[in-house]
Amino acid sequence: MAEASRWHRGSSKLNMHYRRDAEITITLEELLLYFIFLINLCILTFGMANPHMYYLNKVMSSLFLDTSIPNDERTNFKSIQSITDFWKFMEGPLLEGLYWDSWYNSQQLYSLRNSSRIYYENILLGVPRVRQLKVRNNTCKVYPAFQSLMNECYDKYTSENEDVSDFGLKITFSSRYLYGGYIFTLSKSKSKTKTKFIDLRLNSWITRGTRVVFIDFSVYNANVNLFCIIRLVAEFPATGGILTSWQFYSVKLLRYISYYDYFIASCEIIFCIFLFVFTTQEIKRINEFKADYFKSIWNWLELLLLLLCFLTVSFYAHCNMQTFLFLGRLLKSTEKYADFYFLAHWHVYYNNIIAITTFFAWIKIFKFISFNKTMSQLSSTLSRCMKDIVGFAIMFFIIFFAYAQLGFLVFGSQVDDFSTFQNSIFAQFRIVLGDFNFAGIQQANWILGPIYFITFIFFVLFVLLNMFLAIINDTYSEVKADYSIGRKPDFELGKIIKKNYQNVLEKLRLKKAQSDEEIQRAEKMKKWKERLEKKYYSTETEDDYQPVTQQEFRELFLYAVELEKELHYISLKLNQVMRKLSALRY
Repeated sequence: MAEASRWHRGSSKLNMHYRRDAEITITLEELLLYFIFLINLCILTFGMANPHMYYLNKVMSSLFLDTSIPNDERTNFKSIQSITDFWKFMEGPLLEGLYWDSWYNSQQLYSLRNSSRIYYENILLGVPRVRQLKVRNNTCKVYPAFQSLMNECYDKYTSENEDVSDFGLKITFSSRYLYGGYIFTLSKSKSKTKTKFIDLRLNSWITRGTRVVFIDFSVYNANVNLFCIIRLVAEFPATGGILTSWQFYSVKLLRYISYYDYFIASCEIIFCIFLFVFTTQEIKRINEFKADYFKSIWNWLELLLLLLCFLTVSFYAHCNMQTFLFLGRLLKSTEKYADFYFLAHWHVYYNNIIAITTFFAWIKIFKFISFNKTMSQLSSTLSRCMKDIVGFAIMFFIIFFAYAQLGFLVFGSQVDDFSTFQNSIFAQFRIVLGDFNFAGIQQANWILGPIYFITFIFFVLFVLLNMFLAIINDTYSEVKADYSIGRKPDFELGKIIKKNYQNVLEKLRLKKAQSDEEIQRAEKMKKWKERLEKKYYSTETEDDYQPVTQQEFRELFLYAVELEKELHYISLKLNQVMRKLSALRY
């Protein structure tokens, strides 16, 4: 029975060894397969991100945003403050930027359908459109004491306050476009467009009820196969003045033209194949492990990545379908406004979702390198100090949000960084990183400003952040001490890959066997053991008690581990001898 028990223990250890080898093999196969998938995904993302997009946006924004209005070099679209400046921009930089009908030497540029070529390379698609949204009068109440001075009141824009009645030069409200508005389209002729601008200005097209004006147009550059959809926005808030903003979207609506585009198409097909394979694998694992499958954070990451991949494919299919249905129709209407804005929006959403997918795809690599000693230490550190970090985070954000509300209430009406509660939160994160405007805070309130700044720096930067670093540092020291006295991950992927690589080289006779190195390692281990025996187990030692340092204790512990390995090896050899003797007996 004793021999049978020893045989059972030996066979179980062999089974554990085989299971470990199988786990290593599966992990390496999954890693190789996933790297192929990741490379394919990166090719897709870099294939859709054209560097010409940035330069096209840059030249367009420089033309329409940075060009000064006539007779005032300091004012452009970014800095217009009044309705007068707005009309000067419409009749100056906008008009000159939209219509390029002649070469620099005054020769006719192009005669094809009388199309404008911005910067001589970008075709203006259709005609531009100008749209405004208004609010009705008496949408707010005037205090009785001021009704004798002001009997009109125009509130901020909401869908309930929107004005939909006809006004001016037979300009009617239209709801055909997103959010509706009062719309007029420009002409393909520069002179006719200028006449329209003058008539609108003289007939007060912009009134006290105007809250926002949108200027929309689109261009196409055949040299780089990119559409640029442009929207210039001028907001007229209830406080008076003008706030400007802008949007420039460079997108590739015509996807398959060059050979490289077809190569990207093949990568898209491979991506779908990988998605099918990974989905099948996860379904099998869920059926195999049931509820235990959801106990691992890596499995949750896997499910999240699969969900993002399916969303990416859905957005891609929808974008291509929308482009196929509407692109030809929009290009045919050369005398109307070509609304590419919704197509650009869908492509921006697609770009965002594939960017998030790529991010989590890279994060998943930690699943495979978590068997590395360093990564195992990092994960152990985070898991051990998680409770302390949660408790610290509660205390940190209580103080942080208290200071954010204080800054918003004290400086909100004077300093732009604290104009809203959200801005106050981000401003405080910038203060932690060293980016702050102390002069503006002090000027807003010369008593509370310095007090707020000094106390925030002291409590948040000097106290709380150092407490956070102390929590991480102490936990990491504990984990590192545990690893230094023998605790290691089940297997280190880097060493396994290196070992397999060396075995392949030895089989191909490209590298000599490591017998010499093993002999040197054994001799080094022998000398180390002899030194420990001489130091701690010498018969010349008189005192039984010998104080040891932490380093000496670590060496003794490792020495005990080595002795255990040798005893285990001797035990296996003895078991083999006993089995042979028992076989000879019968």
